[in-house]
This record gives sequence, structure tokens and C-alpha cells, in this order.
Amino acid sequence: MSAPLGVILAGGQATRMGGGDKGRLMLGGRSLLDHVIARFDPQVLGLALNANGDAARFADLGVPVIADSIDGFAGPLAGVLAGLDWAATRGADTIVTAAADTPFFPCDLVPRLRMAAEGMAHPLALAATPDPKRGMARHPTFGLWPVALRDDLRAALTGGVRKVVQWTDQHNGQVAEFPDEAAFFNVNTPDDLIRAEAML
Repeated sequence: MSAPLGVILAGGQATRMGGGDKGRLMLGGRSLLDHVIARFDPQVLGLALNANGDAARFADLGVPVIADSIDGFAGPLAGVLAGLDWAATRGADTIVTAAADTPFFPCDLVPRLRMAAEGMAHPLALAATPDPKRGMARHPTFGLWPVALRDDLRAALTGGVRKVVQWTDQHNGQVAEFPDEAAFFNVNTPDDLIRAEAML
């Protein structure tokens, strides 16, 4: 399996933050997106940003911007599909996704996802951390996804599937366990941004 391409998921509407591009919020003098790119870029062969609307607003980042092909803000799976379609044009076998509002995710995200999916016909894995109530909490925006399943995903989305784990479970999706729950802390509200400043 060749090294994957990376796709940053920023297609949400950021309603709890009052709308706009959440990835542009500043944390420690840099945007959330800058933090994400700095962690992600060394782990992948190339990066793209999944975002909807005018792509020109991200021109300063120097990465391709890919929009959802499924209408109506269909959630993270629509961003995954956009990433898989982009990767197919680049001749890649897999992508790894990361959320645009999660500035502390692990610097070994990609190798650990790949290790979890080793030996599978279709390498598919989600990051997960310990959860006192559920035992293990999966993080559906952090995953390894095979380009070979993109048409299956397109059909699922067209058929109304929106929950990431509903689709990954159908394809024997694996779990890559990470010990630090705080690594996947995401900034959803103004209070979260204050917490992130303290964590930084």
C-alpha cells in the first residue's frame, strides 16, 4: 500500500461557532487550519482541503480545494467521497482524513491507521480513544479510506446513509487506538477555543 494522500475536512457549517470558516479561527497566533496542516503534511504524500462555497477564500493555503459532490451538507462522508474522487485523479489508493477544527491530533495518525488496516482487502480504519462510558470512542472524521470503495460510498450517500460508522461497519472498518483522548479535542464553541488556548 503506497503512502496516502491527506484530506482536511472543513465542509461543515460551524453553526455552534456562529457560522463562517471555523478553521480560520486563531489559536496561539496561527489559524486552526495552519495547526492542522503543520501536523498533517509530513504524514502524507499531498494535501487537499474539502470545503464548500468559494474556493478562492483559501487560496493563501496553497492546497487544492475540493467541494462535496453530494448536495445539501451531507456530513463528513460527503467530504470523504470528495477526497476519494480527488485521490482517484491522482492515482492514489487511499486517503487519510482529519478535521479542520482539531489542532492537536497525533503526529503518528497516518502510520497507526495504516497498521490497524494492514492485511485488509480494503484498508479502512477509524481513530479511537478510551471512553469511560462506551469503552472506546471512534472519531469518524479521522480515518483511512480506500479509493476502491468510492462508488460504494457514493451509492450509500445517495441512498441516505449519513452516519460514518454505519458505512464503515458494513465494510469491516478497523479501529486504531490512541491513548490520549485530548489529542482529538475539537473546537466547536467559543468556550472550546478558550480551552484550546490553555491546552496549547
